[in-house]
Amino acid sequence: MPVLVDDSTKVICQGMTGSQATFHCEQAIAYGTRLVGGVTPGKGGTRHLDLPVFDTVAEAVAATGATATLVFVPPQNAAAALIEAIRAEVPLAVCVTERIPVLDMVRVKKALEGSKTRLIGPNSQGIITPGRCKIGVMPGHIHRPGSIGIVSRSSSLTYEIVEQLNAVRLGQSTSIGIGGDPVYGLGFTDCLELLLDDPETDGVVLIGEIGGSDEEETARYIAERNPRKLIVAYVAGLHAPKQRRMGHAGAIDSLGGGDAATKIEAFKNAGVRIATSVATVGATVRQALAEQPPQGNLLER
Repeated sequence: MPVLVDDSTKVICQGMTGSQATFHCEQAIAYGTRLVGGVTPGKGGTRHLDLPVFDTVAEAVAATGATATLVFVPPQNAAAALIEAIRAEVPLAVCVTERIPVLDMVRVKKALEGSKTRLIGPNSQGIITPGRCKIGVMPGHIHRPGSIGIVSRSSSLTYEIVEQLNAVRLGQSTSIGIGGDPVYGLGFTDCLELLLDDPETDGVVLIGEIGGSDEEETARYIAERNPRKLIVAYVAGLHAPKQRRMGHAGAIDSLGGGDAATKIEAFKNAGVRIATSVATVGATVRQALAEQPPQGNLLER
């Protein structure tokens, strides 16, 4: 079964009437995602993209039965939008907004504790189960159905690696962008656990980068669980200067931790196959599968 989303997922978009949200909602509809409405305070009762617009998330969920929300709200209001979705008990929230104030996201993390909502992002390209559902800003046409799961902190590296997997005839089961901000929802371990338990996923690619300790914590989880499925990791920023933010707000190599070398060593010690260059990820996965055939017969040969 797909991870988190499938062709039955009903999606609303918070901030749908904005220009960028409109574009990406149109793309989602064209892809086949079941977008059922939007939320823009003050525009309730109108229609946009031939879909109903509501003033609140609670009203949208009650009217449409939505099970996921795409949050396209500016940074200064994004945390409030996320907390509204959490209080409305939307099972999945996907936030593409970048650089939400850290203290705002701390409030969101607190609201998530004990809630019924899972959060992907912020600063995420979203989630896609190819051919079934896409919630986010990723180009749907480059993804193809298959059995390799992807969990990534970088959207651009994800797209590059998707193309590489396609080139070696390996499609994707589900690709999840956990985002590049310092405080976020689902992390590597959360997503990896879902993919390891997914019978349609035969292997997983983890795309990490400098900053934080999520990769090291995931390496400890892998070592403890000792999964039979293949896991390949690439960590960007091996040559990044110390104490310098590199693109993402969460990608800062600080003294005493968060550097790429430490993350790579942790993955190696956990038995994860390492791709030494972003240009070799696809070939590394294909070679590893040839050496360690997966259970079942899901992979394209």
